[in-house]
Amino acid sequence: MADRRTNAYGPPPRLDSAPGSAPDAAIAVHMLTSAAKDLIEGAFPPLWVRGEITDFKAHRNGHWYFALRDAEAQVRCVVWSSQQRRIPAPPDDGMQVLALGQMTVWPVRGDLQFSVKAIEAEGDGLWQKALERTRLRLENDGLLDPARKRALPVFPRRIAIITSPDGAAMHDIITVARARSADVEIVVIAAKVQGEGAPESLIAALAQLERWHDADVLIIGRGGGSREDLWAFNDERVVRALAACSIPTISAVGHEVDFTICDLVADVRAATPSAAAELAVPSRKDVIARVASLSTRLASAARRREERATSALSQVRKRLSLAVERAVERRRSRLEATAGRLDALSPLATLARGFAVARTSAGLTLSGRAQFTRDTPFELWVRDGIVNAVAGESRNLPDGIPTISVEEGA
Repeated sequence: MADRRTNAYGPPPRLDSAPGSAPDAAIAVHMLTSAAKDLIEGAFPPLWVRGEITDFKAHRNGHWYFALRDAEAQVRCVVWSSQQRRIPAPPDDGMQVLALGQMTVWPVRGDLQFSVKAIEAEGDGLWQKALERTRLRLENDGLLDPARKRALPVFPRRIAIITSPDGAAMHDIITVARARSADVEIVVIAAKVQGEGAPESLIAALAQLERWHDADVLIIGRGGGSREDLWAFNDERVVRALAACSIPTISAVGHEVDFTICDLVADVRAATPSAAAELAVPSRKDVIARVASLSTRLASAARRREERATSALSQVRKRLSLAVERAVERRRSRLEATAGRLDALSPLATLARGFAVARTSAGLTLSGRAQFTRDTPFELWVRDGIVNAVAGESRNLPDGIPTISVEEGA
């Protein structure tokens, strides 16, 4: 019977054989690639490598794959999705970069690759690309429209500040605000403004401000720093949360030369945190001077208005007097014309021409001969008075016009 330690490849393995040193001490492929991984990672600490990006692919699993090459060689690279938060934007093919990573082996396939943890483009390539991509998305959503900008309140009652409680920005804002007006209440909402977790902290602070909803204006910012230090204020999530703020906002990030996307979205951009305090808080001295100036202007305007009103009233009085005179004259003319017509039609005018009117004592006019009976008394109205008369015998005029003979009464 064969020894159970024998096999088809040769004699039984020696107990003191090293793994892989003989056929009977062969190791698994996974052990080989894992050993290579350990060996290479132990031999190469994390280091920076310069090269050109080529064949970049963003896999659906979230990882980035590309090659980093120079004129003589290339190495396959991977950026795991968990490491991408430290890289502002995906690199482009042909871009010259500096990559921080470590040589390793992927045990599953035995591939040698460079595991990248950070990428810096020569110049501002990646940072500028990230800014431009964010800016274009915000512009397409209308968040950069100047029409969205709101005016700051002239006399704010309470100012909210989102910044680090340990930074110089908070102290600068409070110092300047207190010097300008001691009546304004200042509330600080603490937030992390740089490094890991800074975007999430700023978003949480903005959400807290919205829940509180009792401030008149917001100052969000920090003091100066490197581009990486200020990058949280370029995070699209932070920018959109700031754009959704329900009160006027002032962005005060870094120094005058610094620029972030928050500056574009905020209602007002301040060059420094101290400048933000000056924009948000009116100076008591300036307010007093402004009130005095407004008082002077108001008094002057009132005098000018009174003078204009007096002049206008005088003109109205003159026009009204003239209009009354003209109206009276027109009415006088019409009255005289009417009086003339009435005078022409008046019985008195007829009497003045030599005619007379016979009337009974009851006031009835006697206009026909048949109305007179002999010895009937009546009144005869003439031009200058009334004559009492008694009817006598009546007769016809030669031309047929009836007449009566009148006997004057006592």
